[in-house]
Amino acid sequence: MNIFMMFKVVFRALWRSKVRSALTALGIIVGIAAVIAVIAIGQGASTEMQRSINSMGHNLVMVFPGSMRFGGMHMGAGARTTLTAEDGNRIAEELSQYVMAVTPMLRSGVQVVYGANNWATTSNGVGPAFPDVRGWNIGEGSFFDESDVRAGRRVLVIGRTVAENLFGAEDPLGKTIRVKNMPFKVLGIMEKKGSNSMGQDQDDIVLMPYTTFKRVLQNSVFNNVNQLLISLHSLDDLATAKEEITELLRMRHKLGRKENDFTVRDMTEVVESVTSISRLMTVLLGVVASISLVVGGIGIMNIMLVSVTERTKEIGLRMAIGAKPMDILMQFLLESIVLSCAGGIIGVVLGATGATIVGNINHWPILITESSIVISFTFSALVGIFFGLYPAFRASRLNPIECLRYE
Repeated sequence: MNIFMMFKVVFRALWRSKVRSALTALGIIVGIAAVIAVIAIGQGASTEMQRSINSMGHNLVMVFPGSMRFGGMHMGAGARTTLTAEDGNRIAEELSQYVMAVTPMLRSGVQVVYGANNWATTSNGVGPAFPDVRGWNIGEGSFFDESDVRAGRRVLVIGRTVAENLFGAEDPLGKTIRVKNMPFKVLGIMEKKGSNSMGQDQDDIVLMPYTTFKRVLQNSVFNNVNQLLISLHSLDDLATAKEEITELLRMRHKLGRKENDFTVRDMTEVVESVTSISRLMTVLLGVVASISLVVGGIGIMNIMLVSVTERTKEIGLRMAIGAKPMDILMQFLLESIVLSCAGGIIGVVLGATGATIVGNINHWPILITESSIVISFTFSALVGIFFGLYPAFRASRLNPIECLRYE
């Protein structure tokens, strides 16, 4: 029997039992759809998290105060206010071959008021290099400069969310808003940034000179800061730059043989951590989804065994008129493969459609790759071969005389 005739027989047999064939393929359909959806959502989420993290700055290195032992107790990052704005200035000056820009960072929640409108937001005290460090450009107006920082002027730049909620359709530039009952002039509006990987609105922000922040919001004359944000020229210099920054800060803080009273972190660590977690979750969910493929394969094997039993007399007749055991084996194996591949195709379509719908509803990015489709479809075909082989082999080993006598 040639291959075309064999496929004709296979499709005719499957069409005679349409409902049973559909239910048999259902396990494969669900398994493949689940695998495609999980991989698409997982890879899309990983890509979005990396994009969101990268949007925090160009080749960013962060320095936090703290990380020192006192009387046997280890103080974590941020536990001590050992960093100063002058530390950042010296890093920018002495390590300019590695460092592109540095800005100190102070943060606090504030209530801003304009006319009858008020808005609770986050205020950051930063330096004039903040846009360069964060890779975040001014959308309208201008950013404050070094003279504003030295003079501690009451000027600020606001995010899009603050502008919309305080001013509505009115132009904020040049207007005066109140922060802790102190008047501040709006110099500019940052470009829209969107939400970060944690879902926080990055545009809900007010930026002012860190000297003004210390004097107005913290009522402090000390120059300590919550952290330093450092942007490097190239990630190729990351390891060397971190070592140089550490040595310079140790020298400035006169630590000698003491442990560091600061912590240096870089975004590659965060990216690697987030990526590894996302990859682990995708693998775990993929394994769970793959279990349904195995269950679907077992269903195919059970139905094929039932089919062999029901069609025993048909098998005997085919053998009696010249069909070889290999022809019988190929016929039942092809039935199993066709069922599995048909389920795989439908599963891929349903999985891609389901992932896209979930992504649109929740505003998640969806990444459906050709490799995931090819792998899923190939796996479904292998399931059909693996679980269809035993029933097909059993059918090919039947005795034609006993088959003809079978009732």
